[in-house]
This record gives sequence, structure tokens and C-alpha cells, in this order.
Amino acid sequence: MPFNPLAERGIPLERQFRSWSELNVQPYDTRDVHPYTRCRVILMNGVEVEAAMFSHNFNRNTGDVELKQRLQRVRRVEQQQQKAVNWLIPGEAQENAIEVTIGYEQVAVDLTAWLARHEPDPYLKQVYEFGLLEDFDHLYRYANLMDLMGNGRRAEEITGSYTEITPGRPTIFEHRDPSDDIRRPMTVQAAHRQSILNAMTLVSAEQQTMNYYMTVGNRPTDPLARALYLEIAEIEEQHVSHYESCLDPNMSWLTNWVLHENHECWLYWSCFETEVDPRIKAIWELHLAMEIEHLRIAARALEEIEGKDAAALIGAGYDAPMTFEENKAYLREVVSQQVELTAWDSEFVPIQQLPEGHRYFEYQATVNAGGVPTEQVIERHRAEFGDEYRFETEGPHPVAPLRPEGPHDELGYWRATGAQGAPAASV
Repeated sequence: MPFNPLAERGIPLERQFRSWSELNVQPYDTRDVHPYTRCRVILMNGVEVEAAMFSHNFNRNTGDVELKQRLQRVRRVEQQQQKAVNWLIPGEAQENAIEVTIGYEQVAVDLTAWLARHEPDPYLKQVYEFGLLEDFDHLYRYANLMDLMGNGRRAEEITGSYTEITPGRPTIFEHRDPSDDIRRPMTVQAAHRQSILNAMTLVSAEQQTMNYYMTVGNRPTDPLARALYLEIAEIEEQHVSHYESCLDPNMSWLTNWVLHENHECWLYWSCFETEVDPRIKAIWELHLAMEIEHLRIAARALEEIEGKDAAALIGAGYDAPMTFEENKAYLREVVSQQVELTAWDSEFVPIQQLPEGHRYFEYQATVNAGGVPTEQVIERHRAEFGDEYRFETEGPHPVAPLRPEGPHDELGYWRATGAQGAPAASV
């Protein structure tokens, strides 16, 4: 049966405020938590951060004092929700920044894979698969860094057996001229409702990853660790631009508010439906009941101010929850077919098809001059341990040049794939 939040009764807003002790929740046990429970916590923290940032920007762009007050009351509750979710993540002594980072990248991989698999629009599906291969590679690079840091745990202990750790599109090739990270936008009127939910989910998740790396990336003392966070954080900014440009830029603020609240309802319902930890499942249920009321408030504002029906905008509910699940076979298929793609304007083409002198090569030569941290971390792991860290459960890597016995120099992949136009100065 579809779940329709407009047909449900939520908790009245005046009963939603909680005390500090209620919000200061017990963190999950990092040694016992299910990998996908960690993923749900990371995702919903990002969703609540997006909700707060959107509401603040709406507040800055309206002069309607009564509407500002409505936004502020809902925003205060959503800030409390963000605290309760974020405080589920243990402190540094139990789960340090690199361990949390592995969780962030598992979210990026398995969330994006699920959304791509369930995306009805072919262009958006390609957008998601393109970003998927880049986050897949980030997981591999951070896993090698974690091993080098002597953390006492390996990345597979955090991700479990659900996600392989192996190269995706090598990060060295992900650095593109800014003009080539803008995609074609959808329109709310024409887009499938699932497409809207999918795009909003990825914007929230990637934005939170960007914010996290901007915050913790300078905390390590090892220069290579700092450099690795710096390089990958820049790609996360590209990904936020990549995904957010798919959203309809012509929506009114009130339409966007309704879509945000509906999005939160879908994801909290999804978490509630799929959570395996009873204590955390209760938090998802509580927040869902709160969001149902937030959606009602936003829908009422849309009707009163613009005369529009929220039910016509969001439909009759959700047919299926978003599910964190194993995507190994799908990922291997996408890697084998799309690893050589790059972007040119809003389209995706094999790197080999870029003409000589394309802006991609100039940007590569600039940012990759003097060495590339995502390559250096693998080189250092090989130097110190004799090999690199991988967690491959489904056989050899589907792309031969990306197997451990493949080319180990930074331009080796270019040569192995026959790419033309890569200047020596790009490394």
C-alpha cells in the first residue's frame, strides 16, 4: 500500500519541542551497529541540514512576517531533529573522523546506486551513474588512507560485506573545468515524482559530505591525509553542483518548501520501514510524525498564499521506501561500461573523444601539477605494505587496467585506455 503523508495525522507542532536531555541521545555502538544503520544516520543528518539551510534562505527572501514566523517554528523543530540524529554518531574516541568518512562514502555509493536503479528518467539515471563511479573511487582511496593511519580497523569492518572497495573512475580524472559540471534541469510539472525525490536526496547527501570534508579535512596531522581530504572535498563540491543543477530553478519558494517537507517524510518513512535497530527505529518514527505535521503546515501556506493544492504537487504517496542494500553486481556493470566517461557541457562522453586543447586538459594540468594525493595514497600504501588495500568479493576488477597488476604510474590508465590529448604536465 502506498504511504500518503497528507492522509496521516502528525504530532501538533506545539508538542514537538524536546528538552536537551531528550536530544542528547545515546550514540550507536560503533563495533555493533549495522553498516546500513550508520548510513541512515549519516543520510538523515544531511537531509536535516539541507532542510535548515533551505528554510534560512527562504527566510532571507521573504518579507512576509507571518510566514517568517511559520518557517521559524518549523525550523526550530527541524534543528532539534538534526541534533538528535547527528548525536547518534559516537565521539572521536569511539569513531574517529576517518571511520565516519568511510561511512559517508558507503552512503554515497549505495544510496546513489539505489537511486540510479530506481530513476525513471534516462538522463537523470546517467547523471547519477556518472557521480556514482566517482564516489566509489573515493571509498577506495579513503580505505587505503585508513590503513596507512594505523587505525586498528580496516574499512571492510565498517562497510561490512555489503560494499566492495576497489577503484571506480580514478579520482585523478574527475577534475573537470567548472563549466562541465552543470546538468540539464527538470521541471516540476513534467518530472516524475520519484525523480524529484531522487534529486533532492542526492543534493542533501552530497552537500553534507562536502560540508563534512570542509570541516574535518584539515584535522589530520599527516600532510598526505590533509591533501587527500582537500582533493576529494573539491570533487564533492563538483557533485553538489552536478546534482543541484538537475532541480527545477523556476519553482516558487513555497512550492520548494512543500517538496522539502514531502522529501523528509519519504526518507523518514523509508528509514522506519527498513531500520533493524529498535531504538533508532523509534527515532525515525517520531521524526516522521513530526514531518507529517510540517508538511501539513507547508501545504496550508501554499494553498493560502498561492492558491495551489499540495496534493496535486506531490501525488498520492510513495509506492516504495528508499532502501540501503547491496549493489555489487550493478556497480561492476556500471564501472565496466562507464569508467572512461567525462563531462562536456551537460552531456557525458568518453575521455578519448575530447578534442585536443579541450578545457578539460587545461584544468587537469593546473590542479594536478606537482602530484595528485589520491594517486599518492595508493603509491604510499604499496611502498609500505607491498600492495594496495582492496575488498573485492565478486572476482577481479571488471576493468583490466584497474586491477592491481595494471599500470601503476599516474598516466598509465590514460595509456592503457588509449586516451589522447593528456599532456605530461597534467601530473
